[in-house]
Amino acid sequence: MHTREQNYVMLGLDRAGGSRQDPGWIAARLAETKSRLIPVWRGRNLIEQCETNPGIPRLVSLPIGQSQALIGEDSPPAFLGLHDETAFFAVDLSRCAKEHALAQVGRGEFVDLRRVGPLMGSSDAGLAAFARGLLHWQHTTQYCGRCGHACENRQGGHMRLCGNADCAREIYPSIHPAVIMLVQRRGTGASSRRCLLGRHRDWPKGVYSTLAGFVEIGESLEQAVAREVLEESGIRVDQIRYQASQPWPFPSSLMLGFRANATSTDIAVDQNELEDARWFSADELRAAGDWQDEAAALRLPRKDSISRFLVECWLRESGAQ
Repeated sequence: MHTREQNYVMLGLDRAGGSRQDPGWIAARLAETKSRLIPVWRGRNLIEQCETNPGIPRLVSLPIGQSQALIGEDSPPAFLGLHDETAFFAVDLSRCAKEHALAQVGRGEFVDLRRVGPLMGSSDAGLAAFARGLLHWQHTTQYCGRCGHACENRQGGHMRLCGNADCAREIYPSIHPAVIMLVQRRGTGASSRRCLLGRHRDWPKGVYSTLAGFVEIGESLEQAVAREVLEESGIRVDQIRYQASQPWPFPSSLMLGFRANATSTDIAVDQNELEDARWFSADELRAAGDWQDEAAALRLPRKDSISRFLVECWLRESGAQ
């Protein structure tokens, strides 16, 4: 849930890519009483309020030795990684009614990560996103796309194997690349510089963000940036350069952030894509409210989003030519 500059702090997790291929090693980690389970219910993470820091949500992990009842034959735990030699697993409780799932875990509440992610610590938010994303992939890969046979978990849940011996297809998690870009318009002075932001009609009132879109087959990332900006706003760009990335497991995207320079200025909004798009000055954006600030006429993207990161980078550079 955080950008490239935060990734190393975000998880601090050894994914044990070699060890997790050994079923015996996974079984041994599941047998360790210090191992932890991270429950997910229908795409929602188990969250509770931090006792030592009220108002800060935190991810709930349960000692596996006391939580064996959460593990069902139809929902084997998915290995996430090791932290300080403790193994973390995600477990899907979607087979249960919500009330039953909550009774089983005995604490917290199942919450959409998009609601609480901006308020959580980066490690908790990253681990929650990882658990949610991996279990979503498993849930949507129940059957082989080639022969239709049921699939089984392998490599601690990071690979699905077709159970048809004549097919035996290995299926790995798919990530959908999306570009997200801040388009800037240079001027003769710092006060004349502008950046292009747009809004979707289903966003909260006053929220504007950077443009974005999925990469299509057969195009480079830079080509996707230029195409999406032109399609959504009618603006042509050049000097496209990469800035940062952010995993976005809603459900399985990777956001690739770019900066681009506008070579045209007249906006022509595609109403099928956006409700509005405008050029904003640095002063306008500095005076804007946050996503949750309902009283503000202009609101910036969420603080945990790469779009906010791109805007803030541009604001820090707003005095440069």
